Amino acid sequence: MLDRFNEAADILQLHTSLRQKLQRPEKQVTVNFSITLDNGEEQNFEGYRIIHSTALGPSKGGIRYDSDVNLNEVKALAAWMTWKSAVTGIPFGGAKGGIICNPKDHSRSELEKITRAYTKALADTFGPTKDVPAPDMGTGPDEMGWLMDEFSLLHGKPIHAVVTGKHLNAGGSLGRVEATGRGVSIITLLTLEKLGYNNDKTSVAVQGFGNVGLHTALYLYEAGLKIVAVSDVNTALHNPEGINIPELILYSNLHGKSITGYPKATVISHNDLLLLNADVLIPAAKEDVITAANAHDIAASIIIEGANGPVSSDADEILKSKNITVVPDIVANAGGVTVSYFEWLQNSLAQSWPVEQVNTRLEAILNKSFADVFATALQYNITLRTAAYVLAVKKVAQTHQVNQAVAGKQNFTQN
Repeated sequence: MLDRFNEAADILQLHTSLRQKLQRPEKQVTVNFSITLDNGEEQNFEGYRIIHSTALGPSKGGIRYDSDVNLNEVKALAAWMTWKSAVTGIPFGGAKGGIICNPKDHSRSELEKITRAYTKALADTFGPTKDVPAPDMGTGPDEMGWLMDEFSLLHGKPIHAVVTGKHLNAGGSLGRVEATGRGVSIITLLTLEKLGYNNDKTSVAVQGFGNVGLHTALYLYEAGLKIVAVSDVNTALHNPEGINIPELILYSNLHGKSITGYPKATVISHNDLLLLNADVLIPAAKEDVITAANAHDIAASIIIEGANGPVSSDADEILKSKNITVVPDIVANAGGVTVSYFEWLQNSLAQSWPVEQVNTRLEAILNKSFADVFATALQYNITLRTAAYVLAVKKVAQTHQVNQAVAGKQNFTQN
C-alpha cells in the first residue's frame, strides 16, 4: 500500500513533511490486560489501537482478534481505512485495532471478558466523535455489543454511536449485513455500463462465497449477469452456462454453509477459477490471490476487488500491460464502511432508517465515488487504483493545507 500512496503523492507533488505526516499514524496505543479464564487461571493479552488520521472526521476502523495480529499490520490497515473513507466521501478518518488471540481458543464468556477489558483500556481513545470501532477478522456483532455496553457503563449512559456493526436490537442498521456485497455489485454494474458491456451478455467468476461473495453473486445474478463460477474455502465450481445463485445459496444453507457436492456445476481448482475466460473476475475472499506469479495468465477483462488487497502491488503493472481494468478495493468494497457510517449517523440522530433508505443512500454515495475516480483516471491518464489514491490523498492533504494555512504554515505542494 505504501507504494501506491507514494505514487499518488508523487503525482500530487506532496511536500516532504506532509508526505511523511500522512504515512505515519497520528496516535498508536498498545495495551495489555488480564482476564480470568473459565478454568480459573489468569491470562494476559496484548492489544493495539492505531489512529492513522482524524483529518476528515472521527477515525473509523475494525478490531480483529487473531493470533497473528501485529503492530505493523494494524498500522497499515489503519492507513488503508483513511484512504477508503476519503475516496468514498464519508466524514471519517482511519483507524484499526487488534488483540493477539485466537478466538477459537476461547469460550463466549472469555471473549466477552477480553472485549470488555480491551474497551476499559481504551476508554479514553474510543468515542462517537473521536474513534469508532467496528467488526473485523474474528469479531462480530456480539463483540461490538459488549464494547458498546462497557463503554456506556463507564460513562453512565447508553452511547450507541461509539461502535458500528452491532445487532439490530442494540442499535445496528438494516442493510449492514449485505452492504459490502451490495456495494461490490453496484460498482461492478457501474463499471460495465462505463465500458459498454451488456449485463445479459456478461459472464462473471466470483472467488469466495462468504458474506461478500455470496451477496455479490446474488445481486449480479438478479441484475441478469451470468455467474459462471463461484468458490468457497473447500470447493470451486464452474458452469459455462451459468449457476443459479439462489439455488446454490439454498444448497449451501442445507449443507452446513458449504457448496461442496452441488450437482449442477463442475468442480475445478481454486487457481483455475482465477484464470477462467470470464468477462469479470471478482476476488472476494482473501488478499494476494493475484500476484506476479499468475497475473500474466489472467483472462478476465475486468477485475473488481471484493476482498481487501486481492491484487498484490507486483501484479499491478502486469495487469495494466494486459489492458485489464482493475477497480480497487477502496472503491469496490466500500459499501460496508458506508453503511457503518449510516449506522453511526442513525445512532447519533436517534433515528432508524428503513432498508430502502439505506440502500438508496448507499447507491448514491458509491455512484459519486466511482464517477470521481473514473474522471480522475482520465484526467491524469492513470489506472483506477492510482486515481482512487490520488483522490483520497488529495482530500486529506487539502484538509491539512487548510489547517496549516490557518496556522500560517506552508502549502502542501512543493515550490
